[in-house]
Amino acid sequence: MICSGFRRFAGLAEYEHERAEAFRNGLEPVAGAAETVRRVTAAGLRVCVASQGALEKTRMTLGLTGLRDLFPPHALFSAHDVPRPKPDPALFQHAAATMNAKPAACVVIEDTPSGVMAAVAAGMRAVGYAADSDERALRNAGAEIIRSLDDLPKLLGLLPA
Repeated sequence: MICSGFRRFAGLAEYEHERAEAFRNGLEPVAGAAETVRRVTAAGLRVCVASQGALEKTRMTLGLTGLRDLFPPHALFSAHDVPRPKPDPALFQHAAATMNAKPAACVVIEDTPSGVMAAVAAGMRAVGYAADSDERALRNAGAEIIRSLDDLPKLLGLLPA
């Protein structure tokens, strides 16, 4: 049993190493991400990242895409830090509590139905980013839909209609 478990762990470590190398060799930020975060924060709204992945992965991908400095150090959250992952609302509830924000005042941008379901269950407004995701599944999970991050400031009322 111990040997079998060790081999699985080694496989996971190898996978994570290969994924990190692939990211280093071609990870690009989502179009409009940096400008959208800047617009949202310029409007006085706080931002965070609440990811299903480990914090190490989040820090790495934000760094590789040039987005890391857009998020305060205390504004990165991982499902690894809560009892249950998405679609359970625990991650978003934890992020909101840590950021001292009321769930009803939070907007979650998600590209997965499980993330949308978690946001809705947490009592937060869910926006489904459907550029590369199944729009129907996001909508059925309870999201308003955007196809470009450039559309978010307008949806939030930060730009004239």
